[in-house]
Amino acid sequence: MITMGCGDSCPHLFRQELPDWVLDDPVGQAPKRFGPIRDEIKNRVEALVAELTPQPADSGGC
Repeated sequence: MITMGCGDSCPHLFRQELPDWVLDDPVGQAPKRFGPIRDEIKNRVEALVAELTPQPADSGGC
């Protein structure tokens, strides 16, 4: 689980440390700011999936 600022408003809900992605809050910003924030979330999710995906074991060249 990843949080995006929730630890500030509801710290009692989590019993373990969770990664907290610091991102710009687009609320009240111009619509053109939403795209870059969306893209940043997408990039971070893709990197997290790659990090958590098991890599094939080395077959030793067999």
